[in-house]
Amino acid sequence: MVATLLSIFAAFSRAEVKMSGNDEVSFIMVKPDGVQRGLVGEIIKRFENRGFQLVGCKMMSPSKEHLEKHYEDLKAKPFFPGLIKYMSSGPVVAMAWKGKQVVKTGRAMLGATNPLDSNPGTIRGDFCIDVGRNICHGSDSVESGKREVNLWFGEGNTEKYSLVSESMIYE
Repeated sequence: MVATLLSIFAAFSRAEVKMSGNDEVSFIMVKPDGVQRGLVGEIIKRFENRGFQLVGCKMMSPSKEHLEKHYEDLKAKPFFPGLIKYMSSGPVVAMAWKGKQVVKTGRAMLGATNPLDSNPGTIRGDFCIDVGRNICHGSDSVESGKREVNLWFGEGNTEKYSLVSESMIYE
């Protein structure tokens, strides 16, 4: 039995995986409402089940200045002060995910920004009602993904490792 398991593991470790396009990163943040409701594990589970690789994860209470930099593109919006106040009301879980089209797929997994427009089966469609308490933030473009991951984790400060299962996920 042990010899069989070792030979299976050896086959996986020798498997040639095409990594082209699989190194895209996205920033996913569980907001204070998601943390308080105990949904962090469920959200991580959904991304892992999809086949994405968690390369950075930390719980933190971001400063007002950090949040203002993260949401700088929304500064002119009337809801900006309330957003910053809410986002600094409790801890968040910042995550960096890697994988093929992780930004586009991650956004689809989260659902529409307004949870009432989100389909059942999406994170927002399953777990929330109000747009001001929509559980998660997800990068909206590949460029935003890189920028946000660098803002929250520092440039080059995410983990670099290979999953044994990559040959089962990618052609």
